[in-house]
Amino acid sequence: MRHLRKRSFRLAGHRTSVALEPEFWAALEALAAARGLSLAALVAGVDAARPDPDLPLASALRVQALHAARAG
Repeated sequence: MRHLRKRSFRLAGHRTSVALEPEFWAALEALAAARGLSLAALVAGVDAARPDPDLPLASALRVQALHAARAG
């Protein structure tokens, strides 16, 4: 089992940390690069687009990575 890797971001003026598996971070970094964004900008966009603010950001990021992988 892989350990989670934690990264910190400033979202909506607040510092927050997100812990994901390294494979998800790699997928999100590739998605950000493909869109011409920084990882922080991609994370901020996912955070802002969450339909339910009670949904964990880590879960929303995993779903974003999955959607991007399926879109291929």
